[in-house]
Amino acid sequence: MKQSEFKKRRQSLMQQVGKGNIALIASAFNQTRNRDVEFPFRQDSDFYYLTGFNESNSLAVFIPGREQGEYILFCREFDEKKALWEGAHAGLEGATKHYGADDSFPITDIDDILPGMLENKAKVYYPMGRDGELDHQILEWITHLKKQSRNGVSVPGELVSLEHFLHEMRLFKSAAELKLMRRAADVSCNAHKRAMQQCKPGFYEYQVEAELLHQFGSDGLRYVAYPSIVAGGKNACVLHYIENKDKLKKGDLLLIDAGAECDHYASDITRTFPVSGKFNSAQRQLYQLVLDAQYAAIEQIKPGVPWNKAHEVSVEVLTKGLVRLGLLKGRVSKLIKDEKYKQFYMHRIGHWLGMDVHDVGDYKLDNEWRLLEPGMTLTIEPGLYIPPNCKKVDAKWRGIGIRIEDDILVTKTGYEVLTDALPKEIDEIEKLMQAN
Repeated sequence: MKQSEFKKRRQSLMQQVGKGNIALIASAFNQTRNRDVEFPFRQDSDFYYLTGFNESNSLAVFIPGREQGEYILFCREFDEKKALWEGAHAGLEGATKHYGADDSFPITDIDDILPGMLENKAKVYYPMGRDGELDHQILEWITHLKKQSRNGVSVPGELVSLEHFLHEMRLFKSAAELKLMRRAADVSCNAHKRAMQQCKPGFYEYQVEAELLHQFGSDGLRYVAYPSIVAGGKNACVLHYIENKDKLKKGDLLLIDAGAECDHYASDITRTFPVSGKFNSAQRQLYQLVLDAQYAAIEQIKPGVPWNKAHEVSVEVLTKGLVRLGLLKGRVSKLIKDEKYKQFYMHRIGHWLGMDVHDVGDYKLDNEWRLLEPGMTLTIEPGLYIPPNCKKVDAKWRGIGIRIEDDILVTKTGYEVLTDALPKEIDEIEKLMQAN
């Protein structure tokens, strides 16, 4: 993504922060996996959104109206030995030359420099309560300033959460962001197709997961947006199953919930298909019901519609279907009111999607479901999960878990399904699987 995109975001944030105030946000830190081995580094989404700077142990400072420059980056100095062992890093010069900082300072000098930047500021905006170390540092810096009050130094009188401004910005995707999200979606669609074509009875769930990872990497995206769910048979009734260790059996369904990440932007796709390549009668009926609910929910996606409308529609379609198939008994309206459907459909229809797979942004404003607007991206993912020990339903339904999930962009006139390239109709899935 071009630096001009990050600069535009910083300018927008600083307009909201206002002159006379200051905003701070810290990078992610490297996390130890075991002994002297670290997990692969993944930058904090908010920090990256504003800076494009993909290094740990850094702090971005925004001071609207500062004559010497409004954007200051504290980061590691360039270290030739570190570069030899671990690869290139920006250093102070790179922070200004390549990442748009007006000023850069060593992170080791932050306690000497940052308190002076807080002087005479009315408000300090930062991600309150999210980073314990930053919380502690800010209080220490302010305490240090208070000791200088006799010298006429004014101390910030208000600490304000930065997320309100920042997360509202992130909720609406720019053309540059959508380009990355479409790329993540396309690669993920390819991976799901590969999994469908390679899957067969006797495979292990982890072997199918390997096919997904192979396609992600082959298409140039090394990282998953979240741990992949590859759940065969009754495992699909565990919503966040990630053990991926069991053997796939003929006659079972396989639920895959997996997506690649492209330059910090996530995709999130779920498909459910028969291990043997053909749905049996019970599977076909439940699958078609979930698919009908998804289509009905997607049709609700357009500007001006409350967020919750898609969920309400999915509940109505699924409840009617469950009564028709005999899994629920009673009047549909009463069953919905009493939430009887939740024993088989216990989650909501979807979530915001973006830099985080469960992305930021309020779902309600003033205690009312917010209205959809162009540029929002979300998932639509109804499901049905019939526990294997559910004795009150016919045995043919037990142990079946089905979810169908797509990534949706709200457009000016309606919606765009970003993951439309991946088949989900029963006949399309069977055709794809049997063509191999």
